[in-house]
Amino acid sequence: MFPAIVCCRRSSFLRSSSFFQETKRCFRSTALSMQQNEDSSSGVFRSVGFIGVGKMAEAMIHPMIQSGLQPAEDICLYDVSTCVLDAVTQKYPGIEIGQSMQDVVNRSDLIVCAVKPQNLGAEFFTQIQPTPDTILLSVIAGSPMSTFLDGGFMKVVRSMPNTPAQIGKGMTVWCATENLSTNERRKIEQVLSSFGKQVFVDDENFIDMSTSISGSGPAYIFMLMEAMIDAGVHMGFSRPTATTLVHQTLLGSTLYAMETGEHPVILRNSVTSPAGTTASAIYELENGKFRTVIKDA
Repeated sequence: MFPAIVCCRRSSFLRSSSFFQETKRCFRSTALSMQQNEDSSSGVFRSVGFIGVGKMAEAMIHPMIQSGLQPAEDICLYDVSTCVLDAVTQKYPGIEIGQSMQDVVNRSDLIVCAVKPQNLGAEFFTQIQPTPDTILLSVIAGSPMSTFLDGGFMKVVRSMPNTPAQIGKGMTVWCATENLSTNERRKIEQVLSSFGKQVFVDDENFIDMSTSISGSGPAYIFMLMEAMIDAGVHMGFSRPTATTLVHQTLLGSTLYAMETGEHPVILRNSVTSPAGTTASAIYELENGKFRTVIKDA
C-alpha cells in the first residue's frame, strides 16, 4: 500500500508542477503578446513634429511610416503652404496637421526643423516657445546648433541627411548637445537609421565637412551618371540602354567596394590593364584634373 500511495502522490505532484509550468508559459506568452501589441501601436517618440515639409522632410517621413517606426497618427506637420500639406496628407492618411508652429511644438516630443535656411530668422523663433524637454532636430544645411540654442531650445540635434533617404538609403551625419540623455540619443539614432545609415560625431565642425561629401555628394554622382549616359548615347546606344549600363555599373561598383573592403586604388588597378582602354580613359580624366575638381567642389 505504501509504495502505491507514494506513487499516487508523486504523480499528483508532477501533474500540479506541469500545470504550474504551463500556466507560467501562458502568462509569459500573453504578456509578450501584449507588449508587442503595445510596441506596434506607438512610435519611438510620443509624437514627431515637422516644421517645414519640403523634400528633405518628406524624405524622412516616408521611411519612418513605411518601416513602422512612427505611425502616421503620431506625426504632426506645419508648413506655410496648404498645397504641400494637402499633398502630404493625401499620400499618408492619418497624419496630423498643426494649426501653427507652436501647436506642433505643444504636441511633439521631437521637432524636426526643415524650413529653408533663409526663413530661419528672428521672427521664426518669436513664434515658438519650446519646453525644456523638447528636442529640436535640424536638417538645415549651414545652420549651427547655436542658432537654435539662442532661439530658446535647450536640447538640439544637428544633422546632415541626403536625398537617398527617400528610398531608405540615406547617409546622415549628426551631433547633439551634451544634455541629451542616453535614451534620447538612442531614439534619435533610430529615427535617423530608419532612412539609411547614420554616423554620430562629437565635433560640430564635422557636420559642415560632411555637407560637401554626403550632403551634396548625390548631385556629383548624378552629374557623373548624366555624363556617362550622354557619352553612351553619343557612341550609339539608345538612351534606355545607356541608362541601364550606367546605373548597374555605378551600383555594382559601389556594392563591390563595400563588400570587398579593398582600397579604391586596388580595385581600380584590378580593372586597369597596361596600355588598355581603361588606362587610356583614366589618363584623360587625370589630364582633365578630375581629382582636383572633386576636391575643390
